[in-house]
Amino acid sequence: MTTSWVHGLRRTAGLRTRNSAEKQTLTAAGRAGFVARGVVYVLIGVLAVRIALGSGGESADRQGALAQVAAQPFGRTMLWALVVGFGCMALWRGARALGRGPRHKAASRVLDGGRAVFYAAICWATAAYAAGGGQGSSGNAQSQDWTASALKLPYGRVLVGAAGCLLIGIGAVLAVRAAMRRFLRQLDTGSMSHRTKQVVTALGVGGGVARGVVFAVAGIFILVAAVRFDPDEAKGVDATLRSFTQTPVGPWLLVGVAIGLVLFGVFSFASARWRRL
Repeated sequence: MTTSWVHGLRRTAGLRTRNSAEKQTLTAAGRAGFVARGVVYVLIGVLAVRIALGSGGESADRQGALAQVAAQPFGRTMLWALVVGFGCMALWRGARALGRGPRHKAASRVLDGGRAVFYAAICWATAAYAAGGGQGSSGNAQSQDWTASALKLPYGRVLVGAAGCLLIGIGAVLAVRAAMRRFLRQLDTGSMSHRTKQVVTALGVGGGVARGVVFAVAGIFILVAAVRFDPDEAKGVDATLRSFTQTPVGPWLLVGVAIGLVLFGVFSFASARWRRL
């Protein structure tokens, strides 16, 4: 009995150690993913500001951000670091989707699963960019190609319209949740000073609303493409951002949105530090 009891304790201790190591690994993966996300959003925002001020010809999207990284010293190494970061984010999201307890809603699992697939795709695309030296069509061309292919399918118009409505809804939810400061529930605000919490809150609200606006406007363009049965109406992130300069406010609306994207990138860095993982 005594020997069995000792063996049981050893097995329990080993299981706890293994679980602790897995948790630490997933936590590190999640933090690396938030850093990678932050880098891309900051660069997209900076590129958008340059476009608004008439001093930038680069694409203000993920591909443009990767081009900026590649142009730096040790750029290829930095690109592969982003690949690892996005892969870590996909791993962390996938683990959350599969490992949530029975109390968690199915919607939360599906949401994390969808995010895992999204970041896995981003990881793959970034790896292809790093391995191929930056070849590939622009985000705007890809969006139009995907829309054209979808419109050729049976009920393609309905499918594209539904995709546009879904993207609009996602953008609206992101903006509203940011404005309501829902993100604070996911942060360890207790370890922040009062001033730090104020700054992080401002970053989350401004950045989250700007991000939601970009998603929603991109969804509107996809919906218009479905209504007009014209894939050229669909726009990637770059063209979506450039469309803000065509409003009565002119380039200043793009400046505001671009600054918001930079804020979201910095908020991602804060999430890497204080997010409850």
